[in-house]
Amino acid sequence: MPEYKAKDQKRAFYKSDAWQVLRQEALVRDNYECQECKRQGKVFTDQHDPEKHKRLDVDHKQEIYTHPELALELDNLETLCIRCHNRKHNRFKFKKKKNKWNDERW
Repeated sequence: MPEYKAKDQKRAFYKSDAWQVLRQEALVRDNYECQECKRQGKVFTDQHDPEKHKRLDVDHKQEIYTHPELALELDNLETLCIRCHNRKHNRFKFKKKKNKWNDERW
């Protein structure tokens, strides 16, 4: 069973033909909609245009480095928009800036 712990192992997996085919199946199954936005009542649809910057990711529910046996299982995949995918993995957390001054406004 392959491992996906190193960066180059993951990169090779995500460039493989098997992943590309399965990724497309997941997008079609999910109707090119972010499943998290859909659960929250906000639907994000990508008008599938391969020329545009990628706006949807196909995410593994169970991560491939902990569950490599599920890496190519369609049931372990869901379509997420970039924002929801980043939120799920706690990427790019920005803190809200505090005002420099605590002046009262009139």
